[in-house]
Amino acid sequence: MNALLLLLTVASTTFVGSLHWLEFAAQARLPYMDLGWSSLLVRGFWYSGTILAILGCHELGHYLACRYYDVDASLPFFLPAPFLTGTLGAFIRIREPIPSKRMLFDIGIAGPIAGFIIAVPAIFMGLAMSTVVPSPPAEVVGFFGESDALQLGEPLLFKLAGWAIAGSLGDGYTFNLHPVAFAAWFGMIATFLNLFPLGQLDGGHISYAVFGPRSSHVTLVAIAGAVLLTIFSPGLFVWTGLMIIMLWRFGRHHPRTFDEAVPLETSRKILALVAVLIFALCFTPAPIQPIHLLH
Repeated sequence: MNALLLLLTVASTTFVGSLHWLEFAAQARLPYMDLGWSSLLVRGFWYSGTILAILGCHELGHYLACRYYDVDASLPFFLPAPFLTGTLGAFIRIREPIPSKRMLFDIGIAGPIAGFIIAVPAIFMGLAMSTVVPSPPAEVVGFFGESDALQLGEPLLFKLAGWAIAGSLGDGYTFNLHPVAFAAWFGMIATFLNLFPLGQLDGGHISYAVFGPRSSHVTLVAIAGAVLLTIFSPGLFVWTGLMIIMLWRFGRHHPRTFDEAVPLETSRKILALVAVLIFALCFTPAPIQPIHLLH
């Protein structure tokens, strides 16, 4: 099943990646009309290889940490999707309770750090291959019609990388994203969502390991923040709804470890601050929304 889902996700991300490359080539005025399907799909690997590397390393970070602590866990399951990003992400299944906060923390933080390490050079490389174009007007018609004319929210790392590569863009200009840049952007959004400190998300594990039972209060604040974010970005409605369902199903209290009252050591608390920094660098209040809503 793992191999089958991986192959399907390679196919879906390559197909979607080829469409993103067509959109990029059209705005960059690159020749593409005479490309055959095989040549087009090869160009789809720009996106496919990048996003699978980010998501794959994220999940392998969790998996290898589980293996290190002899925690029973599955290999990554990738989720294909034939639209927009080509995938709904990936996950591993942990088949037994994690007994200690130290183990829980290491397993939880290993994924975001591993994925982020891949995403950072990808965003710089992707933006270096992107072009600067005039911002599309409200009535823009995208590759699939008006409905696909979308404005992508810019995480702080995205802004910093763009400034380092192209300087300050003038009013009315934006990046025409190369597929590698779009894949890195999606990887950052996935990282920011996973680091939300609630439930069984990576951020929820980290929060419990640091705060113990008090993480339940952090969870309530986080879910309130997620609900508020849907005001800025209706595209987060489904994700927020799933988080609310998860909390309703499993409760706001994280499963206990045997050493719940034992404080986490200082070195791991510093790593928790690194996770907060990664969250801040990948955060954007409105990841994606139609352009016509902005005018």
